[in-house]
Amino acid sequence: MVLDEPVNGLDVEGIRWIRGLLADLAARGKTVFVSSHLMSEIAQTATHLIVIGRGRLIADTSVAEFIAAAAPAATRVRVRSSDQDALARLLRSSEVTVEAAGDGALLVSGLPAGGVGAAAGAAGITVLELATEQASLEDAFVDLTQDAVEFRATPRPHAGPSLEETK
Repeated sequence: MVLDEPVNGLDVEGIRWIRGLLADLAARGKTVFVSSHLMSEIAQTATHLIVIGRGRLIADTSVAEFIAAAAPAATRVRVRSSDQDALARLLRSSEVTVEAAGDGALLVSGLPAGGVGAAAGAAGITVLELATEQASLEDAFVDLTQDAVEFRATPRPHAGPSLEETK
C-alpha cells in the first residue's frame, strides 16, 4: 500500500485510526509506504525509513538508527541531583562536557545516562532526574538531507508583512 500524506486534514480520532490501520497492516506482514512532510507523525508511526533525495537513496534503516546516524553528538543526558555542583565537578573531563540548563538541570555530553547515574551513586549523590535527550526525527532528516534538497526556503527576517504594509 502506498499513502501520500494520509493524516493531513484529519482530526485526532482519524489520525489515531490511520496509525492503527498502518500498524495492523504491518503486523500482518504487509508493506506500507507512507510519504509525508510531517516528521513528527512519521516518528510516531513508522518503524523503518526509506529516504530518497534527488533520485538517490539516502537511508534505508530504522527510525532510531536514522536519528543516531544523523546526530550522534547531539545526544545528551539531562540530570538533576541533590548536589548539582559536586556532580558537575565529578563528571567534567576531556571527554565529558557539563553545562547548566536554564531550569537548573545539568546537560551532560560524552557519557551515557548509565554512566552518569553510576558516577553519582558511587559518590553518594542522589539522582532526582536522569533522562537521555536525543535529536528529533525532523532534526535528523534536515541534517542528513541538506545536500539532497533542490529547493530551500530562504529565511526572512520576519514572518509576514509589517503592520505598516497592511494599512
